[in-house]
Amino acid sequence: MLKKLKGYMMPIAMTLGILFHNYVGVLSFLIPYLIFVMLLFTYIKLSWTQIKFTRMHLWLIIIQVAGSVAVYHALNPLNPTLAQGAMICILAPTATAAPVIAGMLKGNVASLTGYSLISNLTVAVMAPLFFSYVGYNELPFFVSVLEISKRVLVLLVGPFIVALLLNKFLPRTSGHMKKHTGISFYLWSVSLIIVTGKTVVFIIEHGKANAGVEILIGLAALIICVLQFIVGRRIGRKFDDTVAGGQGLGQKNTVLAIWMAQMYLNPISSVGPGAYVLWQNLINSYQVWRQRKDL
Repeated sequence: MLKKLKGYMMPIAMTLGILFHNYVGVLSFLIPYLIFVMLLFTYIKLSWTQIKFTRMHLWLIIIQVAGSVAVYHALNPLNPTLAQGAMICILAPTATAAPVIAGMLKGNVASLTGYSLISNLTVAVMAPLFFSYVGYNELPFFVSVLEISKRVLVLLVGPFIVALLLNKFLPRTSGHMKKHTGISFYLWSVSLIIVTGKTVVFIIEHGKANAGVEILIGLAALIICVLQFIVGRRIGRKFDDTVAGGQGLGQKNTVLAIWMAQMYLNPISSVGPGAYVLWQNLINSYQVWRQRKDL
């Protein structure tokens, strides 16, 4: 029953968020804690002997960082909010669930897990710089960087450090956690319900005045999503790691992206990663269907 339910969890979670937005939106303060725990369960199961950082990872991270900068500057003259919504869809790190999808597609899970780690740590360093530069705040640039860094670094680097300490000094505790890493999927579902609810509340309050921009952001998210999967797979193919390349660049931690957009950018820009949730899950569903069909 649970296995069948997992396949429909994304639309179920988004539907619940839409229907009960007035109730779940107020729980948005829980999102950072849920993200922290999800990342902790992801990092706790890492086998460091299997993870190797490759040239493919380097190319993917260059595209993730340079691409987000390029797209922002290309779209900013047209509309700053559109530029922010598109930028966060590229900058967002690889999803915690990406290795699961990679396994279903018979890809290199260890390679993708390694890139997920690199991607999250890079965002932890780069995001404060990006948000201080493009966000809406009245603080001086370096003060703004420090303020944002305190939150983002703790959220993204903290789980990594805690996982290392648990594996080193509390192996029994980490061993127990490794047996229950599936809990991160349900935490992701709860997070998706909450961020969907909060996004719906914001759109209801401000949507009429920004409908055109929101549609453009949603279309930009679709184009970016498709391109990232295509480019990632092509890069991966050059290194005999097609699936990991595609999922690493294309499958994003949209819960984190929505939260960051609502916290540090124009909140309307969160429509970008909100739409990206739908696009990437449609692509993933198609890939899994093709994989099962070919068996």
